[in-house]
Amino acid sequence: MTNQTIESKGTPAHLHEGTHLQPAIQAWKFYLNDQGRSPYTIKAFIADLKLLDTFLPPDKTIGEITLKDLENFTHWLENERGVPCSPKSLSRRITSVKSFFRWLQRGGVLMVDPADKLPQQTVTSPLPTVLTHPEMKTALKTAELMRTGDSPDARPYTLLKLLMETAIKKGECRNINLNHLEVENPQEAFVFIRYTNPRYRYKERKLPLSPEWVAAFNEYVEQYEPQERLFPWTARRLEYLLEDITEATGFEKRISFDMCRWTSALTDLIEGVEPDKIRQKLGVSKIQFREVRRKLRRLALEQGYDLADDTEEA
Repeated sequence: MTNQTIESKGTPAHLHEGTHLQPAIQAWKFYLNDQGRSPYTIKAFIADLKLLDTFLPPDKTIGEITLKDLENFTHWLENERGVPCSPKSLSRRITSVKSFFRWLQRGGVLMVDPADKLPQQTVTSPLPTVLTHPEMKTALKTAELMRTGDSPDARPYTLLKLLMETAIKKGECRNINLNHLEVENPQEAFVFIRYTNPRYRYKERKLPLSPEWVAAFNEYVEQYEPQERLFPWTARRLEYLLEDITEATGFEKRISFDMCRWTSALTDLIEGVEPDKIRQKLGVSKIQFREVRRKLRRLALEQGYDLADDTEEA
């Protein structure tokens, strides 16, 4: 669930300033469904607005709701409701309220958006855990030994090397089919990251693969003979492969998909890869990348790298 707001004007004609909150919430729910929003996003947004409906007097119409009402609502959530409200939950609920009233105002239902000046609570999430460069080399070397040992298994190295080179997510990794790979020429190999849902087509991308990965992939294919998907196992089984590498290295930090994704992006930043190429590699929007980039810079500084040439505007 993201904090992305809804800014379209698709409001039904039957809504007006004298409409009560509950019918307006239902109309917004229909609109969100029509826009193809995630069921989880819709469920959260509607639940947030129902909380507002519970808080306000039952006879108050949407045209009577003021900024003060909404400020009182956020104060109630934080201090008086009697149910813990984390900073992250509060931030999302404020986003829900602001999105809802912006939709009404931009659709011509309300002349003034009462939530326009409602302060948004920003939540600073902790920095992700990453591998240092020496740790990354150790992990890859360990996986390489698992590939060439007495009982050779190419899966751990093939998986880890793929994640370090491409920074793909767990779901993206599991959805790779063999026909998404182009490996006939190891010097120009790549993988297509594809999405079946048209709404996420902007995340699709073509990512280069190294000759070293292609060699490991060919060994892996000989050993396991995958028929359709690159890794025909559950997500948990793939996580076990990364945990096997963790145990073999003796690391205290547990190697995960998310750790590999951040480590890959951080490595690119440290090596001077253009920020927009890192963004495209990750498959995130320019807005999302702002926060990602801030975290990458902080991670680089923590590891002792000076990125003075990397500006926020780049």
